[in-house]
Amino acid sequence: MQKVLIVDDDPVMIRLASMIISKHFKVVTASSGMEALEVFETEKPDLVLSDLMMPNMDGYELHRILQERSSEPVPIIFMTADKDEDKERRGFDIGVDDYVHKPFKADVLLRRIQNVIKNSNKILGLKQAVDTDSLTGLLNKSAAQRKISEFCRKHSGVLMIVDLDSFRLINDLYGHEVGDKMLINCAELIKEKICASDLAGRLGGDTFVVFRQDIQDKSVVIENHILLNENLLLAAEKIVGKHLSIPFGASAGAVFVPDDGTDFSLLCDKANNVLYEAKQNSKHECLFYGSDDKQSERKKLLDVQRIFGERFISKFISNRAYFVDINGFREVYRMFVRFSVNYRKDLQIMQVTLDTENSQALDVFRELLLESLQQSDCVTQNGKKQFLVLMPETHFEERDGIKERIISNWRSSTFSKFFTPRFEFESIDHM
Repeated sequence: MQKVLIVDDDPVMIRLASMIISKHFKVVTASSGMEALEVFETEKPDLVLSDLMMPNMDGYELHRILQERSSEPVPIIFMTADKDEDKERRGFDIGVDDYVHKPFKADVLLRRIQNVIKNSNKILGLKQAVDTDSLTGLLNKSAAQRKISEFCRKHSGVLMIVDLDSFRLINDLYGHEVGDKMLINCAELIKEKICASDLAGRLGGDTFVVFRQDIQDKSVVIENHILLNENLLLAAEKIVGKHLSIPFGASAGAVFVPDDGTDFSLLCDKANNVLYEAKQNSKHECLFYGSDDKQSERKKLLDVQRIFGERFISKFISNRAYFVDINGFREVYRMFVRFSVNYRKDLQIMQVTLDTENSQALDVFRELLLESLQQSDCVTQNGKKQFLVLMPETHFEERDGIKERIISNWRSSTFSKFFTPRFEFESIDHM
């Protein structure tokens, strides 16, 4: 049932109007303009039926503030006992939808409310069709830029650029139809996590933008991002099956408004900078712009669970080597070296260098490398063309066998024509 907010400083008029329309609409009320603004924020009515002349804030001022605060035009009808045509003309000039004169007739009041809501829904439907991305149902690029830009000037919150990881590989291996399903699932998951007062859009391809009002807590953003990745993986496995070996997920760059600025274009540039950093490392992270201690921030994001593959990472690396970013790798390296020396255990370090610029081949090789190693091994990507591998409790004599297994698996790939991997080894001496 659609909702009407009745605003009047006269409780009798509120009562009369409510009796007339309550059988057809859900009714919420306010006795002043200030109270109406609060009720509007919480109730999100479809139409405002307001007295024109009220103390402290009249109907004109209420209309102006509502239009400024809302991302969509707010349908409003004025109630007035004044027959002054100039006042009516002023109201229509500023965009008021209709007038009803007190004392009003029940059928006239009801019909005018119904007509305004009907026309408003038609206009809104047409506008939404123009503003909506046809595949995902989110705002399209131009609408997202326009509306979120306005929000950034008026509201505090967090702006995030979200980009899917390994999406091109999904398209290449499974086809664009599957890729479209992945995009739709991501959009649905974003919609589930945002409030009615938030905005989300698709900037193009596999990149999304989200603005969440009044959120200034990094831990909330990180937790939501972890849940997004968990659910993305579950949805992907339903589409292509449990055998999915591609590290599918999402990376994000986040900025806080107004602390990091209020200009949408500049905020996006900042968010994209940290998004790039996230995608160049372990992926699936959400990084924040302007952290005073980025090393500390990254440790918070990775933490022990992330390093050892628990939570969402463990779901796609079971029976494979662990993959972490270079900072996480350093932490694991220090621990493994200490373990090797203290307990006299063998530890091998393998460096794999790839001579190619083909990003698809690099992605495929990374997946093959993870599949070719043991669960206890730890892998990181050092730059674009190099991988480092820690192999605990691996003997010196086993290194050639590991190398041959990787090369053999790589030769069976259609991408092997692009390069032959080069290997170097180092042993940690525990004597």
